[in-house]
Amino acid sequence: MSTDIVLHYLAALFYLGLGTSIWFALLKQKEVNKRTIPIPISIIFFILIVIQGFAIHLGMLSSGQIRINWTLGLSFTLWLGVMVYWFDSHFMKINGFQLLLLPIGVVICVLAALFPTSGLSTTINVPTKLFMVHLVTSLFAYSLIALGALQALIMTSLDNYLHRPQHFSTTPSLLSRVLDAQPPLLVQERLLFRIIWIGFALLSVSIVTGMFVSMDLTGRILPNDHKTFFTLLSWVIFGTLLFGRMMWGWRGRIALRWTLCGFALLMLAYTGTRIIFEEVLHKSIS
Repeated sequence: MSTDIVLHYLAALFYLGLGTSIWFALLKQKEVNKRTIPIPISIIFFILIVIQGFAIHLGMLSSGQIRINWTLGLSFTLWLGVMVYWFDSHFMKINGFQLLLLPIGVVICVLAALFPTSGLSTTINVPTKLFMVHLVTSLFAYSLIALGALQALIMTSLDNYLHRPQHFSTTPSLLSRVLDAQPPLLVQERLLFRIIWIGFALLSVSIVTGMFVSMDLTGRILPNDHKTFFTLLSWVIFGTLLFGRMMWGWRGRIALRWTLCGFALLMLAYTGTRIIFEEVLHKSIS
């Protein structure tokens, strides 16, 4: 059993232990702690981040290559989400996110351990340092924007829940208690736009470095393919959203819809075209 598999199993145990404690309190009808993260829990989360980070590093990077599959991609996105949560939990009262984050963490880390990268995984040769920068920034940008889309879905669910008639005389369901424990929408909105700003900046760097890589490899500034088209369209969507936020204070459902639309386009760029070419047309994407 390779080291990255062992570390992913260990990370799953950390997620399970933290998740059990907070879900046990919820099932016992106790209120979820809505203060900033306590120091002991913060230390445990930091250890978890280090363990999972090493697991991803060992599974993804080899000599002159980046190797990735769908489980490692999910683990990387989760890892970024935990880092964002860990950092912001020192300044915001967002402990309710643990109710969703920790069970998802258990599932993803177990999947990453059961289905690790192998010789059949997508392998990308890295001929230059600039190409490495392009790949890494692209991966970070895609993962952060995916986190933003997940955050938008959580906010949409909470917004719909708050606009439904509430029956206070009946015992609240488990779903209602989970949603009640989530941070206020204004707090979540600030977190959402922080994620989008960082993701947009990294996506911009990815596009610029991609231009230089394309010039070096093909002599063209931009490749004429689906990935480039959908990536640029997604960049325009997020740029418009952030501009509208600054100029006209866009927020609420407008922001959520633009976020989900931008992520859908980016998903088509990085995932949809690969599925179409490799699974349907049985072609490889360079």
